[in-house]
Amino acid sequence: MSDRKLNRRQRWRAEKIQAEREQRALKKDRDLTQQIQSGELSSEQRGLVISRFSKEFEIEALEGPDVGTLFRCVSRANLGSIVTGDNVIWRAGDALSGVIESRLPRESILERPDNFGRLKPVAANIDQILIINAVQPVPQPNLIDRYLVAAELMNLRPVIVLNKADLMDAENEKPLREMLALYESLGYRVTQIVSSRHQTPQLGDVPELIADRTSIVVGQSGVGKSSLINTLLPEAKLAVGALSKSSGEGTHTTTQAKLFHLPRGGKLIDSPGIREFGLWHIDQQQLQHGFIEIAKQIGACRFRDCRHENEPGCAVLAAVESGAIQPQRFASYLKTKAAITQQQARGLSS
Repeated sequence: MSDRKLNRRQRWRAEKIQAEREQRALKKDRDLTQQIQSGELSSEQRGLVISRFSKEFEIEALEGPDVGTLFRCVSRANLGSIVTGDNVIWRAGDALSGVIESRLPRESILERPDNFGRLKPVAANIDQILIINAVQPVPQPNLIDRYLVAAELMNLRPVIVLNKADLMDAENEKPLREMLALYESLGYRVTQIVSSRHQTPQLGDVPELIADRTSIVVGQSGVGKSSLINTLLPEAKLAVGALSKSSGEGTHTTTQAKLFHLPRGGKLIDSPGIREFGLWHIDQQQLQHGFIEIAKQIGACRFRDCRHENEPGCAVLAAVESGAIQPQRFASYLKTKAAITQQQARGLSS
């Protein structure tokens, strides 16, 4: 769909709105600067980053009289990236505003490279990844595998969730169950759910799996990530998009990662839907470790620099031949390796 052309009055209106936003941002910065200089900000305290809006951050107070209250904060310069899930030190100002003074050390950080190869942090301090798929749109095993690689390299627990399980039929049930069985055979946790505003939800063991953990919900657009969160937390009221009629793919409804507290303990982070999760920032050895069945064969090949393509004495190829490594997973590994090589050749590496 082409961009909509604006007439002169519409362009003037858009420019006026943008100018007003910039003026409000500048005024907020000046007000906070004055509060800093006059000593009107509170003492330093711990906070949790709930979400980010352009140059502002929604911070939850973790201590003091305002514990649990949300503040709109700006960040001091040169603090590095600050993302949803970060723990920070901040100071409160007037009218639920504040300033982030520093970022505390992270236990983990989920990153993905952008189209220019720069690493873009998505969320911090997570310990579990919920990889959401759906009967519609059709799951992409290579995308699942890329998320699994990221989870393995970060030492996070992945859970593969198939949503919209009620849409299984005689045509799609067999390949879907074969896909899930493959990941179960590798030792990954797999579950099926139905999260829909149109019928009674069936969440299976998901509530137990996310209790007392900090999980991030990932997956391609349209698989029902926002619907799942709305089912778990009706007060969230996240926007839910329909599948595109032309492509059958999902439409983006979540634009920024946001953290939610779970009633049974734990935290859940919603992330923007994507159609590709790049791994251009890792090398071949890291990729091998990310495919756990291939990692088991590392060191058993005849040649130390074996590429696992057509070399004699390759333990990985022998494992594929014997069935110890499933052909579809090995094909996914080769596809991912080729994509990494191509992108790094274009200079898109971190």
